[in-house]
Amino acid sequence: MKLLKCKFPLSVTAILITSMALASVIFTENLRALTGTSIFKLKACPKENAASALYKDTSFWSTDDIIDEDRIEFDPNECRIMDGEWVFNSSVEPLYTDETCPYLDRDVACQRNGRIDRDYLYWQWQLDDCILPRFDPEKVLEKLRGKRLMFVGDSVQKAQWLSFVCMVQSRIPEDQRSMHRTHTFSVFQAKGYNASIEFYWAPHLVETNSDDPIIYDTKKRIVHVDSVSKHAKNWVGVDILVFNSYVWWMNGHKIKSLWGSFANGEEGYEELETKVSYRISLKTWANWVDSTVNPKVTRVFFNTMSPTHTRSKDWNNTKGIRCYNETMPVMKKGHWGSGSNRTMMKVVSDIVGRMKFPLTVINITQLSEYRIDGHVSVHTGGKIPLEEKKANLRQFVDCIHWCLPGVPDAWNQIFAAYL
Repeated sequence: MKLLKCKFPLSVTAILITSMALASVIFTENLRALTGTSIFKLKACPKENAASALYKDTSFWSTDDIIDEDRIEFDPNECRIMDGEWVFNSSVEPLYTDETCPYLDRDVACQRNGRIDRDYLYWQWQLDDCILPRFDPEKVLEKLRGKRLMFVGDSVQKAQWLSFVCMVQSRIPEDQRSMHRTHTFSVFQAKGYNASIEFYWAPHLVETNSDDPIIYDTKKRIVHVDSVSKHAKNWVGVDILVFNSYVWWMNGHKIKSLWGSFANGEEGYEELETKVSYRISLKTWANWVDSTVNPKVTRVFFNTMSPTHTRSKDWNNTKGIRCYNETMPVMKKGHWGSGSNRTMMKVVSDIVGRMKFPLTVINITQLSEYRIDGHVSVHTGGKIPLEEKKANLRQFVDCIHWCLPGVPDAWNQIFAAYL
């Protein structure tokens, strides 16, 4: 007995094929919603290293050839820079190394100071919904033509300044650039552009008895909460100002806070809770900006706090010693450690929110929170041998400052996009 072969009309066949294709696309896009992976993203394999060995999932990789129809061109008014992930991309080398940039301080030159692993150099911050443009030294220098750019703050802000200088200096002929440095004020000149990239030391923004020279015993520091003029006179006439102030406030005890003048002696201070002294001081700074700076002439930025990673339990490494020997970022979305104080961040939000000046806040905190691998750790140089530091980790591991090249380069990439 022969089985009859059923032949469907052409129109029915077309409908079936179309339905099957549509179902396939719907299934794929549903899978994409669960996994975050799109069939429209094309990715190339990076070099073999510790990062690629650990993360076989290609969603952690990135190349210039990625096509993502869901992400838009960067718009400062639309894009949230804190929403994103670190992606590994070994195909793009940093714009400088601690050997090629002659201005880099020894204490942040981690490779020169014996750091062996290199994966930390190749993590790039990728926004969820926007395309963050790469740092283009030539374009940045053109934006700075005829202008003064000044970073103001502490040693973390100093590292961002050094990073910025190192990212552009190779594009400037050696005879067309110069550097003059002091403890409190340093200036890099790009002569052909008639531009300067400067750093001014003011870790509390307001005046203190520890500005210069530094008082290393934090219990003896006194913050002059209502005086900013001594520092601010050096900010007048600058075209672009970038401020930060956080780490120096977090000393673990109350802040000795003074009103009036140091000329009248250092007696009469009050010991205030950190957030109270910080609020008063930041308000003093904000009042100066509102009353003195012309928004038609000067742009002002404020960087949120740079996280410290001094408690390894924050990222579930119960046997770790701070950030020592960490070689990978935290990949848990929204990770927030004890080294970033939300109360202090709210103080910034409250003060800036009441300012008349159209200041731009750059939120570097969340993206930096993930980078437990980016700190200098024991690779800080100096007279103490590396092996001696490793033998006394609790004394020598530095989880406040960042290696260069490294995380501050990403801050400057974002800053350049705002420019």
